Amino acid sequence: MSCPPCPNCHSDFVYQDQSLFICPECAHEWNPSEVEAEDTVMVKDANGTLLAEGDKVTLIKDLKVKGSSIVLKIGTKAVIKRLKEGKDHQLDCKVDGAGDMMVTAQFVKKA
Repeated sequence: MSCPPCPNCHSDFVYQDQSLFICPECAHEWNPSEVEAEDTVMVKDANGTLLAEGDKVTLIKDLKVKGSSIVLKIGTKAVIKRLKEGKDHQLDCKVDGAGDMMVTAQFVKKA
C-alpha cells in the first residue's frame, strides 16, 4: 500500500503508524479520514437544507448582478456546478437566462 504525499510539504517519504500518516521531513502527522471530512464543504440554503453539487435551486429574492444592469427575479432557476467555502458567494451556478455566476446560498432554496 502506497502512502499519500504529505499535505503540508508534499514530501513522498511518508510512513504510516497505526491510523496516522507521518512525514519525517516536516514532522506533520495526520489522519486521512479526518482530512477527508474537513475537505467537504457544508453549505445550507435559506431554509437550512444542505446543498450539493448538481442540485437545482430557485432564487427567493430579486438579485442585482454586479457590473451589469441585469436583475435576477424571484423564482429564477439555477443548477449548482460547484460549492465553495466562504462568507460570500458560495455557489457556482448556471442560472437560467443569465449564464454562469456565483450566488450567495442565503438567497436560494432547494427546488
